[in-house]
Amino acid sequence: MHPYDSAEPKQAHDRPDGRPADAASAERVVGRHRRPEPPRRALLRSTRVRAALVTGVSCCLGVAAFAGTRQADGPAEPVQGALVDRAAAAAEAEQRASRSLERSPAVPVTVSPSPTAKPSPSATRKPKPKPVRPARPRPVAGLSQLQMDNAKTIVDVGRDMKLPRRGLVVAVATAMQESDLHNLASDVLPESANYPHQGSGSDHDSVGLFQQRPSSGWGTVRDLMRPAYAARVFYEALLEVPGWEEMSLTAAAQAVQISAFPDAYAQHEERATTVVAALT
Repeated sequence: MHPYDSAEPKQAHDRPDGRPADAASAERVVGRHRRPEPPRRALLRSTRVRAALVTGVSCCLGVAAFAGTRQADGPAEPVQGALVDRAAAAAEAEQRASRSLERSPAVPVTVSPSPTAKPSPSATRKPKPKPVRPARPRPVAGLSQLQMDNAKTIVDVGRDMKLPRRGLVVAVATAMQESDLHNLASDVLPESANYPHQGSGSDHDSVGLFQQRPSSGWGTVRDLMRPAYAARVFYEALLEVPGWEEMSLTAAAQAVQISAFPDAYAQHEERATTVVAALT
């Protein structure tokens, strides 16, 4: 016994229901053992019940998290509407899959080969190749290729200027007499040798196919050494001669050239006519 304890036994206080407090404690504990409790956890021990509870809690947590996320991001469609749309899409996909499984296999289509049509003779006929004109004219009348090329330049310039054939013959015959259809430089004019040429002469300052003199106003040395330019200024001078078309070849050429040998041009008329015919 504790020294402070009284020798008298303690009185139990009465409870509101009229029972002493110690009596209530005596009802809960009997000796050192507890009173057996009712089997409250038998239902939770079932596997199906536990699985159902876990599934329900997971779904609730997922819906709550999804709703919280949608609210944090901003206004969006209701969760219920989104779930309904997904369910409808899944049902439609399942229905399409079932229809595709029920569909009968396609019947192979047999295409009968058409009879081979024979090509028409016009389709198989090869087109005739167009005649290819040589880049350089074939020499005629005893001319070399170089002379024929110079004659072609004279004829081409005359045709561009719309001169009649008679004017072309006069020009070619004149060049035959003056330079033998060669683009000549002049020993008197050293400058003329600086330009493309096919020989040289020494008749004063005469240069080119028509032996035109720069000192007489026909043009510069550089211009007169160009066959196309020399031919053009010859035709321009010929067109200024009144009635040149009714003149003899010698008279027409002499009216332009003012040569010391006016009758020398006539000897080239036949060859010049042959050359012009070959080039036109």
